[in-house]
Amino acid sequence: MKKIYLLLLILIGITTQSCKETEKTKKETTLSIDKNRTEINWTAYKTTSKVPVSGKFTSLNIKNEIKGKTVKEALNNVEFSIPVSSIFSNNQDRDYKLKSLFFGVMKNTELLSGTMHIVDDFNGYADFSMNDVIEKLPFTYSVEGKTIEIKAVMNTDSWQAQSAIASINNACLELHKGSDGISKTWSDVGIAISVYFK
Repeated sequence: MKKIYLLLLILIGITTQSCKETEKTKKETTLSIDKNRTEINWTAYKTTSKVPVSGKFTSLNIKNEIKGKTVKEALNNVEFSIPVSSIFSNNQDRDYKLKSLFFGVMKNTELLSGTMHIVDDFNGYADFSMNDVIEKLPFTYSVEGKTIEIKAVMNTDSWQAQSAIASINNACLELHKGSDGISKTWSDVGIAISVYFK
């Protein structure tokens, strides 16, 4: 009788432990992108001295929510889109020009879109679509708790945006002049993204 009682206790213990491990596994696989908290910041440059002009996009769409045990798994292969209409630089005149005279000059660019790919513990890339062109946008990243900080530099020439750069430079001819009297808009744009997970 004692042996049967002991056997039952062992079985109950194994079952309880198994249930706890299953619950733990479920909890570990619930991470996904919190699109409402994620921040997408950009820095463009003007004048030959490369004076920064910063802003952000206030809206993010996730096409395929991916859940993972880690934030890296939850980001890898995520498909996203960013409405150009959500651009914000704290300057209404600038925002209008960027929407109409920069992105508005491009092809099918109501949305910027792409797919995220994690390569290793520090690097990744996005198959990024803009101006009807899809190119790889390499980035570096770091993980801080439930946040991934992404840094990238986009050369808009790779997306054939030379006409858009010329258009915005012409519209901002005087504003983009430096002390040397030369008006310049740079083709490279710094990108800093804080991806939050829930």
